[in-house]
Amino acid sequence: MDTATRPAVPVIETDADALRAAHALAQDFAGEAARRDAERHLPWDELERFVASGLWGITVPRAFGGADVSAGTLAEVIATISAADGSLGQIPQNHFYALEVLRFSGSEAQKAFFFRLALEGRRFGNALAETGTRDFSRRTRLVEKDGRLRLHGAKFYCTGALYADWIPTHALVREGDQRDTRLVFVPRHAPGVSVSDDWDGFGQRITGSGSVRFDDVAIEPEWIVPFSAVFNAPTTVGPLAQIMHAAIDLGIGRAAYADTLRFVRTRARPWIDVAIERASDDPLTLREIGETAVRLRAAEALLARAGRTVDAARDAPDEASVAAASIAVAQARILCDRAGLRAATKLFELGGASSTFAADGFDRHWRNVRTHTTHDPLRWKYQIVGRYALTGERPPRHGAI
Repeated sequence: MDTATRPAVPVIETDADALRAAHALAQDFAGEAARRDAERHLPWDELERFVASGLWGITVPRAFGGADVSAGTLAEVIATISAADGSLGQIPQNHFYALEVLRFSGSEAQKAFFFRLALEGRRFGNALAETGTRDFSRRTRLVEKDGRLRLHGAKFYCTGALYADWIPTHALVREGDQRDTRLVFVPRHAPGVSVSDDWDGFGQRITGSGSVRFDDVAIEPEWIVPFSAVFNAPTTVGPLAQIMHAAIDLGIGRAAYADTLRFVRTRARPWIDVAIERASDDPLTLREIGETAVRLRAAEALLARAGRTVDAARDAPDEASVAAASIAVAQARILCDRAGLRAATKLFELGGASSTFAADGFDRHWRNVRTHTTHDPLRWKYQIVGRYALTGERPPRHGAI
């Protein structure tokens, strides 16, 4: 659809409204999720309905007309959509990340402009991950040419860029002998912008996580947002980015668990050495389902707690509050990762061979959560949590913690 002719998008006003809209969409999205994954059918129509719900504007500050929902509500919205379709749950993650950078680093004019676009239903993708080296000439960079700023570079793992109206990207600038980073909002269809649908991961297959090239793209100064200050000062940009990743894993785990319950109740067979007629009466199966349920509930509790901690840090940001938020989100991320993976694995262990039939598409849960959980290494999250607990050392401030 031509975004210039997109119908008016309603503005969601409360957290409760956001959650209701997410649950309604989840029912819509779940029915064809297995087919979309199996056929790699890109979800253009679903994204239009997603945007038309108003959910892509829910983090816009109230001063600019949005609901400014809590971090916990945002996480639950992401988890709810991810339970219906893991790819659809991940696509807006960088959209909300860009809006959060804008909140802390954009000028008032930039906030007014881009927040209005979000409320109108414009989608922001991302081109953050670098394909080059530390060599400035091979990194994505802003340079001046004939009195105009020009963008050059290449990026990969650009989730959502394929579907975006604007593609925020990290770019280096040279200031004397120093280099700094900017977040540049680039129009998706500007001359010199090339988006390739070349994502080849075995999971999250329809996230549009391909590659992007910028070849001498003309950039207006008002599209450039300072970026380094976002992490030089204590802000909640990093924790908010990570809480959405945790929510994706939790949502996929919920979906796998729900499919496990249905399958064990209706189709799984009891083991031959157990004198029972139904697999749902197998005490070993019951034990495994019970543990999966507990782990998912624990992950939900940590995610909700992390949301409250992020909100507290946003209300009163300082070194201590932002560090506490980062640690709380890291803890939630660890448990959501583990709980999601366990749920997706146990579906096959408890369902047996018939749970692997292609017609059911249950493999998408494991492929999706396994792919997404490679995003940031948990081994580093464990060590920052341990160091904080043992020595009080605060975690580094960036988008992956």
